Amino acid sequence: MSEPVLQLVGLDAHYGDFQALYGVDMEVNAGEVIAIIGANGAGKTTLMRSISGLLHNAGDQVRFKGQPIGALRADQVAYAGVALVPEGRQLFASLSVEENLRLGSTVGRAGPWSLEAVYDLFPILQERRNQPSTSLSGGQQQMVAIGRALMSNPEVILFDEISLGLAPVIIKSIYEALPGIIGGGMTAMIVEQDITKALSVSSRVYCLQEGRVSLSGRVGDITRDQITAAYFGVAA
Repeated sequence: MSEPVLQLVGLDAHYGDFQALYGVDMEVNAGEVIAIIGANGAGKTTLMRSISGLLHNAGDQVRFKGQPIGALRADQVAYAGVALVPEGRQLFASLSVEENLRLGSTVGRAGPWSLEAVYDLFPILQERRNQPSTSLSGGQQQMVAIGRALMSNPEVILFDEISLGLAPVIIKSIYEALPGIIGGGMTAMIVEQDITKALSVSSRVYCLQEGRVSLSGRVGDITRDQITAAYFGVAA
């Protein structure tokens, strides 16, 4: 069997004296879509921050294509081929839509994603490319955040709370765009509050509960009762 493209080995994560993750083990194979679910405070965003380099850890606790990246800076992780679509979009308010998108290409990785490709995926962004990014609707801002990550031509893309705060019709359009994003063999991890949505596009799922993996497996092999028990930390 080939080596996982992304591997977490006993990942601990701290904010000062507060420990948010406890010995998390995960494996993600190339081309997989993995759902990360769990209640608020379970450690999902901390997990994304640890993988993407926004939160430093021991180097060997996060491995990308067999190489330790846990101690690298976020820009170094992005250059290696891992991109984050952060919770809350985190666009640069002083920059236009197109300027925000172009920031993603500064890592200099070659690949299929360009401004033209992003505009083909999200035509509304081309129409509004010269507008301040934060003048857009929440859903359009999420499209910019996704496009910015794609512009780095990653091998692994991390979506943190992909539908948080968006209207149902916008969530539907974002999920309809996902096959065009990950259909070319890209690997993805999706943090999502809407469990049904997350499972509908994923092959495997990890559930976090109080900073620990409480359940993992293939989507078709896990029952809703098992997910509920793992999500809330109750006996199955």
